[in-house]
Amino acid sequence: MKLYGIPNCGTVKKARASLEAHGIDYEFHDFKKLGVTETMLSGWLKQVGWQKLLKKTGPTWGQLPDEVKASIKDDASALALMLEKPNVIKRPVLEHKGKVLATGFNETDYKNLDF
Repeated sequence: MKLYGIPNCGTVKKARASLEAHGIDYEFHDFKKLGVTETMLSGWLKQVGWQKLLKKTGPTWGQLPDEVKASIKDDASALALMLEKPNVIKRPVLEHKGKVLATGFNETDYKNLDF
Protein backbone atom coordinates (compact mmCIF):
# COMPACT_ATOMS: atom_id res chain seq x y z
CA MET A 1 0.00 0.00 0.00
CA LYS A 2 1.24 3.44 -0.88
CA LEU A 3 0.14 6.83 0.38
CA TYR A 4 1.02 9.83 -1.77
CA GLY A 5 1.12 13.38 -0.53
CA ILE A 6 3.09 16.08 1.22
CA PRO A 7 4.19 15.41 4.81
CA ASN A 8 3.19 18.78 6.26
CA CYS A 9 -0.36 18.62 4.81
CA GLY A 10 -2.94 18.30 7.60
CA THR A 11 -5.09 15.89 5.60
CA VAL A 12 -2.10 13.67 4.87
CA LYS A 13 -1.21 13.67 8.56
CA LYS A 14 -4.73 12.50 9.43
CA ALA A 15 -4.58 9.72 6.83
CA ARG A 16 -1.19 8.53 8.09
CA ALA A 17 -2.42 8.53 11.68
CA SER A 18 -5.51 6.55 10.68
CA LEU A 19 -3.50 3.91 8.81
CA GLU A 20 -1.05 3.61 11.70
CA ALA A 21 -3.87 3.39 14.28
CA HIS A 22 -5.33 0.47 12.34
CA GLY A 23 -1.94 -1.25 12.05
CA ILE A 24 -1.85 -0.93 8.27
CA ASP A 25 1.61 -0.96 6.71
CA TYR A 26 2.14 1.56 3.94
CA GLU A 27 4.89 3.30 2.05
CA PHE A 28 4.80 7.10 1.94
CA HIS A 29 5.61 8.89 -1.32
CA ASP A 30 6.44 12.56 -0.79
CA PHE A 31 5.45 14.63 -3.86
CA LYS A 32 7.93 17.34 -2.92
CA LYS A 33 10.95 15.04 -2.68
CA LEU A 34 10.06 12.26 -5.12
CA GLY A 35 7.80 14.11 -7.55
CA VAL A 36 5.03 12.67 -9.67
CA THR A 37 5.21 11.09 -13.10
CA GLU A 38 2.97 11.24 -16.13
CA THR A 39 2.47 7.46 -15.89
CA MET A 40 1.43 7.69 -12.25
CA LEU A 41 -1.02 10.52 -12.84
CA SER A 42 -2.42 8.98 -16.03
CA GLY A 43 -3.24 5.80 -14.13
CA TRP A 44 -4.99 7.72 -11.38
CA LEU A 45 -6.91 9.83 -13.87
CA LYS A 46 -8.18 6.73 -15.66
CA GLN A 47 -9.51 5.42 -12.36
CA VAL A 48 -10.96 8.50 -10.67
CA GLY A 49 -11.08 11.27 -13.29
CA TRP A 50 -9.66 14.75 -13.18
CA GLN A 51 -12.60 16.27 -11.29
CA LYS A 52 -11.90 14.04 -8.29
CA LEU A 53 -8.10 14.27 -8.45
CA LEU A 54 -7.74 18.02 -8.95
CA LYS A 55 -7.76 20.10 -5.78
CA LYS A 56 -9.53 23.38 -6.49
CA THR A 57 -9.15 24.65 -2.95
CA GLY A 58 -5.99 25.94 -1.39
CA PRO A 59 -3.40 28.52 -2.27
CA THR A 60 -1.85 26.85 -5.33
CA TRP A 61 -5.14 26.75 -7.24
CA GLY A 62 -6.12 30.18 -5.93
CA GLN A 63 -2.93 31.77 -7.25
CA LEU A 64 -3.39 30.43 -10.78
CA PRO A 65 -4.44 32.95 -13.41
CA ASP A 66 -8.13 32.71 -14.30
CA GLU A 67 -7.29 31.71 -17.87
CA VAL A 68 -5.30 28.71 -16.59
CA LYS A 69 -8.16 27.65 -14.32
CA ALA A 70 -10.62 27.98 -17.21
CA SER A 71 -8.38 25.86 -19.46
CA ILE A 72 -8.68 22.78 -17.22
CA LYS A 73 -11.46 20.87 -18.94
CA ASP A 74 -10.34 17.25 -19.28
CA ASP A 75 -7.80 14.66 -18.17
CA ALA A 76 -5.11 15.96 -20.53
CA SER A 77 -5.29 19.57 -19.35
CA ALA A 78 -5.46 18.52 -15.69
CA LEU A 79 -2.50 16.17 -16.19
CA ALA A 80 -0.35 18.97 -17.59
CA LEU A 81 -1.17 21.21 -14.64
CA MET A 82 -0.59 18.46 -12.05
CA LEU A 83 2.81 17.67 -13.55
CA GLU A 84 3.77 21.34 -13.38
CA LYS A 85 2.23 21.99 -9.94
CA PRO A 86 1.79 18.79 -7.90
CA ASN A 87 0.23 20.79 -5.05
CA VAL A 88 -3.02 20.86 -7.07
CA ILE A 89 -3.37 17.08 -6.66
CA LYS A 90 -6.00 16.27 -4.04
CA ARG A 91 -4.13 14.72 -1.15
CA PRO A 92 -3.56 12.15 -0.04
CA VAL A 93 -3.91 9.51 -2.72
CA LEU A 94 -4.09 6.00 -1.29
CA GLU A 95 -3.13 3.25 -3.72
CA HIS A 96 -3.00 -0.51 -3.31
CA LYS A 97 -2.07 -3.04 -5.99
CA GLY A 98 -2.33 -0.39 -8.69
CA LYS A 99 -5.82 0.74 -7.67
CA VAL A 100 -6.71 4.11 -6.21
CA LEU A 101 -8.63 3.40 -3.02
CA ALA A 102 -9.18 7.00 -1.97
CA THR A 103 -8.36 10.61 -2.80
CA GLY A 104 -8.38 13.06 0.05
CA PHE A 105 -9.11 11.76 3.53
CA ASN A 106 -12.36 10.80 5.15
CA GLU A 107 -12.15 8.71 8.34
CA THR A 108 -15.31 6.76 7.49
CA ASP A 109 -14.04 5.93 4.00
CA TYR A 110 -10.72 4.72 5.41
CA LYS A 111 -12.46 2.52 7.99
CA ASN A 112 -14.56 0.91 5.23
CA LEU A 113 -11.67 0.17 2.87
CA ASP A 114 -11.09 -3.46 2.05
CA PHE A 115 -7.37 -3.95 2.57
